[in-house]
Amino acid sequence: MQISENSVVSFDYTLTDDAGQVIDTSEGREPLVYLHGHNNIIPGLEKAMEGQQAGEEMSVQVEPEEGYGPYREELIQEVPKSAFAGMDKVEPGMSFRAESNAGPMTVTVRDVGDETVTVDGNHALAGKVLNFQVAIKSVRKATEQEIDQGVAEAA
Repeated sequence: MQISENSVVSFDYTLTDDAGQVIDTSEGREPLVYLHGHNNIIPGLEKAMEGQQAGEEMSVQVEPEEGYGPYREELIQEVPKSAFAGMDKVEPGMSFRAESNAGPMTVTVRDVGDETVTVDGNHALAGKVLNFQVAIKSVRKATEQEIDQGVAEAA
C-alpha cells in the first residue's frame, strides 16, 4: 500500500543538520507512527513520503519553509525579570510556556541580565535545513476513529 491521505505510517528516521550532527533519531526506540495528511509531521517530510510504501528507504532534505519555518528576529524579546517572579532561578537554556498575542508559545531563555531576561520564541530548529534518513516500516489504512481524531493509534 502506498502512503496517501488517511494512511497510518510507521517509520524509522535519523535527523541531521548540514554538518552531519545527529539532532534526533528513532534508533533504539519504537518507530514513529503518524496519520498521513493530518499535519502530524513537518510538511516537507510528509510531502516526500507521499506515494512511498513499506520497505522503502530515502533521504529527504527539508528547507526551513517546509520544516520549522525561518528564524524570526521579532520572536526575540526582552522581558522584565519580574515576569519570572516565584522562580528560584532563571538561566539560559531554560524553556517556558508563555502567552503571546498569537496565543501560547514556548520560549527559551537566551540571556539573563540584572533587570531583564532575553527570551526566544523560535523553535530550536527554525531556520535550519533538516536532513532525514527514513526507513518506512509499515503503511495501513486508518480506522474511522483515527481519521475523526486526526491521529494514529499504532502501526
